[in-house]
Amino acid sequence: MHDPRSIDMIPYAVNEPVRTRVKICGCRSVRDVRSAINAGADAVGVIMAESSPRRVSMEDFRDIARFVPALVSLVAVFVEPPASLVDEALKAGAIPQFHGNEDADWCESFAPGPYLKAYHVRDDDAVAADAFLRFARPFEHATWLFDTARAGGGSGGTGRTFAWEKLTALGAQRAFVVSGGLTPENVGACVQAVRPYAVDVSSGVETNGVKDPRKVRAFIEAVREADGLVAAR
Repeated sequence: MHDPRSIDMIPYAVNEPVRTRVKICGCRSVRDVRSAINAGADAVGVIMAESSPRRVSMEDFRDIARFVPALVSLVAVFVEPPASLVDEALKAGAIPQFHGNEDADWCESFAPGPYLKAYHVRDDDAVAADAFLRFARPFEHATWLFDTARAGGGSGGTGRTFAWEKLTALGAQRAFVVSGGLTPENVGACVQAVRPYAVDVSSGVETNGVKDPRKVRAFIEAVREADGLVAAR
């Protein structure tokens, strides 16, 4: 029998993806999810972290989960949660995203199965590919999401970009997601610069703290335009 934890099940090498996936995160209602899906999102993120202003209750999470159709991924975002909360999200069909200081053994305790793990990039962080891959290897089932570190610690949500070129060497070795400060205006440059497997946005598609369907659509259109430019090279 094939071991589901074997290394060939893990998305390590993604050479020049022809279509960048898009995750619209921080969705708080069925309305938010509907506008993301209608615009062409591949995944929607719902935040379950206590510290986030975009946090939803488990009841609202279940309502959203019932709305998400097949072939669109539902992602539940956690920061050092109790295991019981993760189990509830898994029962609803969600992919967990661990956005805090969770260690590899704890994250992998919910495997086999994919999950997202956030790495918070500091201004002084080189994110050298070899060093990062050694650090990341115990997180066998993780697809890594790179977000901007919050000054003084914390778990992302800064609305600021980091130096994307730090990730360039990772592209041929492991699938990764870029987050942090992306907007309809700059996401195309990110896609062309580092060819991520996926991009993730929350505040960059909001107006006055609320998901803006026009910005969501503009963001996804900018990603698709950048994909086209890369393919034409």
